[in-house]
Amino acid sequence: MSIATLQIEKKKTLVPLLRFQEFEGEWEYEKLQARIKTIDSGWSPQCEEFPSTENEWGVLKTTSVVWEGFNESANKKLPEKLSPRPELQVSINDILITRAGPTSRVGVIVHVNKVRDKLMLSDKLIRIRSNEKCSSLFLAISLSNSNSQKQLVSKSSGLAESQTNISQKILLNTKLSFPSLPEQQKIASFLSAVDEKIQQLSRKKELLEQYKKGVMQQLFSGKLRFKDENGEDYADWERGRFSKFIKLYRGSSPRPIIKYITTSKDGVNWIKIGDTKHSKNYRIKSVSEKITKKGSLKSRFVERGEIILANSMSFGKSYLLQIDGCIYDGWFVLREYEKAYDKEFLLQVLNSEFLQRQYFRLSTGGVVQNISSEIVYSTLLFRPVINEQQKIANFLSSIDVKIESTNQQINQTQTFKKGLLQQMFV
Repeated sequence: MSIATLQIEKKKTLVPLLRFQEFEGEWEYEKLQARIKTIDSGWSPQCEEFPSTENEWGVLKTTSVVWEGFNESANKKLPEKLSPRPELQVSINDILITRAGPTSRVGVIVHVNKVRDKLMLSDKLIRIRSNEKCSSLFLAISLSNSNSQKQLVSKSSGLAESQTNISQKILLNTKLSFPSLPEQQKIASFLSAVDEKIQQLSRKKELLEQYKKGVMQQLFSGKLRFKDENGEDYADWERGRFSKFIKLYRGSSPRPIIKYITTSKDGVNWIKIGDTKHSKNYRIKSVSEKITKKGSLKSRFVERGEIILANSMSFGKSYLLQIDGCIYDGWFVLREYEKAYDKEFLLQVLNSEFLQRQYFRLSTGGVVQNISSEIVYSTLLFRPVINEQQKIANFLSSIDVKIESTNQQINQTQTFKKGLLQQMFV
């Protein structure tokens, strides 16, 4: 292949795969510094531990800049004894970038499309303002795509993943591709509409979660009750300690565990806390590892349909098994409760704030690393009659279905946006 051919192929890459029909020609590839008017960082004075009101000056925290958008409520009030620095006040169309912190939190970018007065940059944020050749929204989107992020991550400094930094110099030298200003504006407007859809769905999910939380608070306070088929009240709820209704059995692990891990199809499912990250509605359907049958004899076997409770890491959360397998000592399995509880109702109660708060309160110093069987056994539970439990469980499950459906729509729209970013940008 000749050098000329290589140059032609390189030029072809400056045309996006997906493009609005009215635009043509190649994009320009140049450093960020050619498209911005100013770049600066803020300050970090000793602030109050609470946010400012709309009439007070505040300094933004790094958590104000998240991939979901700009969160102006994440700020700290500037003490009255300190004079504000108006030149650091954030304005509409500013681009904010996190410059220091854990790797996952460095290089996070937002475009400010709405902001109240009197909010200032902190020194862990970089602000960019685009020049007349560039749409600020397009620039923010371009800096957020995978190619730009790879450049930023590869050039960031720091001795450990827990603390990395991006300098203004790195940003200024980051190379990006730019179409004409009208094309920038159309791309930005189109993708902004997709973002708005994601935000609407996220808000819908949040409202559903708040609604469910409110319903459960009313249930456990006795303000909300279900009636039987004849419109009559059910019997009063029975109260008692966890130990009155349910028995716990701790898992166990064959040691050294590496000796018993297997890739054989005949292996036994090895259920770990990490297997919950893909669970939906607190159900475990699959595992990442298996152990040998010999190893299973040194562990605790659990069956499909049983409930297990995490006593470490994601402590206090409970899951319904949809597979057979073995559990290690990071789990309890719940047994001998069938006469007292409907399984679906119990799962809802176990994962409610009502129970989670008790774990924290009963733990020494309110800090939970692991929860013992004694802590779990000492929590307070309510027990309605089975028929009322089933009605409650069905009602709460119907909300869960709506939450999960909305979550799927969010994921689908995010995947759609990701595909657009890959095809609409060079």
